[in-house]
Amino acid sequence: MKNLIVVLMGGISGERKISFLSGKSCSKALIKKGYKVKEIDAKGCFVDKLKKINPKVVFNALHGKYGEDGFTQAILESINIPYTHSGVLSSSLAMDKALSRNIFKKNKIRVPKYFLLKKSYKENFVNKIKTKKIKFPIVIKPVNEGSSLGVYICENKVHLNKNLKKLKKKYDKILVEEYIPGKEIQAAVMGNKALGAIELIPKRKFYDYKAKYSSKAKTKHIMPAQISKTKYKEVLLLAKKAHKSLGCRGITRSDFRFHKNKFYLLETNTQPGMTKLSLVPEIAKYCGISFEDLVVWIVKDAGNNR
Repeated sequence: MKNLIVVLMGGISGERKISFLSGKSCSKALIKKGYKVKEIDAKGCFVDKLKKINPKVVFNALHGKYGEDGFTQAILESINIPYTHSGVLSSSLAMDKALSRNIFKKNKIRVPKYFLLKKSYKENFVNKIKTKKIKFPIVIKPVNEGSSLGVYICENKVHLNKNLKKLKKKYDKILVEEYIPGKEIQAAVMGNKALGAIELIPKRKFYDYKAKYSSKAKTKHIMPAQISKTKYKEVLLLAKKAHKSLGCRGITRSDFRFHKNKFYLLETNTQPGMTKLSLVPEIAKYCGISFEDLVVWIVKDAGNNR
């Protein structure tokens, strides 16, 4: 249908519930703006449904594996339906924290010290940590999950080994990195423009899944981030540089730690949350862009060969 927008949501990743929240919010916004909208859960035979409907645009509201890692983007390219956010390559690069960090380093964007641990790893793990000069606390996380799923901050060897066993049961690749204390700063990019940066003060140990999506977590949002004007400009430039270095399109959100007057980039999200607690809509609102206008802009930015 010529003027129909399909909002793709749900899916089969660990972020399924959040994807529904994002998708429903975007769907409501588009209907409010006069668009014809159909919601599709991206599981089972959803591709056949898409082919049959043949929408003008697919709004990709999926989060995590298969929705944000280039998989769904490749499907949409193959059936020639325009879609929102980043393309196949940039999505897959951004989702892989090890690959994206290699690109960030080449582009002179500071990242925490890290190394990749594979399931088949046989070397002395403790020696590897010493070689990389990583001290406790140590952060371990899956290399390709979102919403802080499977992230552990380990204070000592006992905690590290215990949490590592948990991750190894589920994941083949694990990122091991130094813990960077300091301010939690996240910056949004919209097209070729860095919109703004927000500071987060979680009541929890860090900005984890509950801190991101539960109002009960009472995470404090400070917009704009409380840093000097010079540093604020710097973090926006870094977010834009990260966006460009990965070849991203549409909107992205880059997550930083600010410690001892230096920014450390943790990751760039190609499909950031679009819920009532999400950061990109909050940053956009501060810049005078309503949630509805943000969603419409994302739709108008859609395309193929991204």
